[in-house]
Amino acid sequence: MLQRELLQRIKENCFQGKVILLFGARQVGKTTLLESLVREFNVPTAWLNADESDILEAFNTAKTSSQLINLMGENNQLIIIDEAQQIDDIGKKLKLVYDSKLPIQVIATGSSSFELQDKTVEPLTGRKKTYQLFPVSYRELVENTSLIESRRLLDTRLVYGTYPEVISNPGQEKEVLIEIAQSYLYKDVLKVENIRKPNHIEKLLKALAFQVGSEVSYHELAQTVGNIDTATVEKYLDMLEKAFVIFKLPAFSRNLRNEIKKAKKYYFYDNGIRNVLMSNFALPEMRLDKGALWENFLMAERMKLNHYERRFVNSYFWRTHDKAEIDYIEEVDGMLHAFEFKWKEQKTRFPSSFLQTYPEHSTTVISKANFEVFLGLE
Repeated sequence: MLQRELLQRIKENCFQGKVILLFGARQVGKTTLLESLVREFNVPTAWLNADESDILEAFNTAKTSSQLINLMGENNQLIIIDEAQQIDDIGKKLKLVYDSKLPIQVIATGSSSFELQDKTVEPLTGRKKTYQLFPVSYRELVENTSLIESRRLLDTRLVYGTYPEVISNPGQEKEVLIEIAQSYLYKDVLKVENIRKPNHIEKLLKALAFQVGSEVSYHELAQTVGNIDTATVEKYLDMLEKAFVIFKLPAFSRNLRNEIKKAKKYYFYDNGIRNVLMSNFALPEMRLDKGALWENFLMAERMKLNHYERRFVNSYFWRTHDKAEIDYIEEVDGMLHAFEFKWKEQKTRFPSSFLQTYPEHSTTVISKANFEVFLGLE
C-alpha cells in the first residue's frame, strides 16, 4: 500500500473544528487514503457512500441536523461521506452538522469539483479545509520505494502514468489504464451535464493530447471536433478541468508589446491518460513526441508538488509574436523563476528579450540530470 503525502496533513487537521473536503479524480486513491486514516484514528466511524442508492436517498430525505446525525450514527466520531457531490444541498447539510457542535470529524469526498465545491463555498465559509489528491507523485514513489527504483521505472511512469492501480499491477499497466480511461474518466462530466454525445469529449481530449506543449485555439479545437462551437469547447474544457483530467497554463505578459497575452496551454494530470487517448504506449526513446511527453510529466508533477506543499505560486508559459518562448514560469512573491524542459541535458539559451525585460529572475534548464530537485527531492 502506497503511503500518500496528504495522509499526515489531513490527520493533523482532523478534530480541529473544520469539515474536511477531499477532491480528486476517480481511482486516484481517495478511498485507500481514508481507510488508512480510519485505521490510524481507530475511533467509531461511519462510512457512507453516496454512490449507493439507499444512502443517497437517505441523505436527500434528511432535512434537519437531528435527522442527519441519526443517519450518521450518534456514537460515531469520524464520519466519511464518499462521492458527496451527488447529495442534494450537501453544503447546507454539512453546515447543519457543523453547527451542531458535536465532537465529530466529517470528511466529504468528491470525484469532481462541479457540485461539491459549488454547493459548499457559501454554506461552509470559514468551516472547511480543502485538499486535492492527484495520481501518485514521483516524490511519493521515491518515498515508498527508493530513488534508484524510481529512476529505473521512470520510462514506465512516463508511458503508463501513476494511477495507484496501474502502479500496483506491473505487467498489466496497459489493460488497467485503458479500463480507467473508459470506465471512469468521463463519468462525472457526462452525468453532471447530461452530455449525450461523449464522442465530442473524447475527440476534444484526443486533440489536446496531440497539442501538449503547444498553444491551444478554441476555434481550431471546435473545427477538429466538428459540430461544436467555441463556446461549447470552452465549457467542456472547464468541466474537464473541474473533473481533474486536465489543467490550464495561461500566458505571462507584463511589459513587452509583442508578448502573447491571451494564449493558453493544456496539460494532463496523468501521462498514461494522454497516451491512452493517443493510442501510443511506445517507450520515450522510440517516440517523436518525447519532448511533449517529458514536458507533460514535469508540469503535472510540479502542480502536485505546489499543491501538496501549499506553495502559492502563479504559473505561466511565456511567448512573443516573434516565437521567443519559455516553457514554464513561476511567479513567487513578485519574483519570476523561468524553466526550460529538455529531455537530454544540453546548453540552452533563454531569450534575450525576456532576460532584458525581466532582469529580476532566475533561469533553470530541467533535464533528466536534475529534474528530481524540481520535483521536490533533494
